[in-house]
Amino acid sequence: MRLGGYQKLTLIDFPGTIATTVFTVGCSFRCGFCHNPELVIKSQFPALNNLEEEFFEHLAKRKGKLEGVCITGGEPTIQPDIIQFIKKIKAMGFKVKLDSNGTRPDVLKTIIKEKLVDFIAMDIKNSPEHYSETVGLNADIARIKLSVKMIMNSQIPYEFRTTVVPGIHTEEDFVKISKWIKGAKAYYLQEYREMRTINPNMKNITKGKNIDLEKIKSNIEKNFGTCGIRMNN
Repeated sequence: MRLGGYQKLTLIDFPGTIATTVFTVGCSFRCGFCHNPELVIKSQFPALNNLEEEFFEHLAKRKGKLEGVCITGGEPTIQPDIIQFIKKIKAMGFKVKLDSNGTRPDVLKTIIKEKLVDFIAMDIKNSPEHYSETVGLNADIARIKLSVKMIMNSQIPYEFRTTVVPGIHTEEDFVKISKWIKGAKAYYLQEYREMRTINPNMKNITKGKNIDLEKIKSNIEKNFGTCGIRMNN
């Protein structure tokens, strides 16, 4: 399992759960505004040896104190041994939350069918017609839509979320997103944090641009069980 690091304790990443977050390296997207290039660009992957062994030693030491593990990336589902990795964590008695961009519905199908995780959070990058330009490559939107459908039809708790980037997203995009995933149990708008980016030209993309998260929320919340805003503190 190719890991880029782990955060020993989080009270935020896994709702209602005292958890640790583990980061996988490699991603199927190239979002220019992504602030984790070291998890996406191969030449920037951290040189970490025996990190998987160290991670499981950490879990063993924290049994009885930690409740769960959030697996994020990069994109975890592109890892060839992600299923075995999840099963090993579950065998230790921990709950598992999976963060995904939905590009591997085949992997999600197995995870959902075998009930391997306790929570799924899927990123919705933009409205379907603007997906490819947002993720920096030619996105297979049919696969993304299949992942959305499977998650919504599963019995596993889930949420969808979009990092809102002024200059990339418009209010109309969120109207279209809300129609696409209408009926979802939970959808969150996440405030964009301007810092380092994969594409240096996007570092100041929000300069002089604003987007009203509260207005967007009020326009679309009727389509979801829960619709919220997550601000960067």
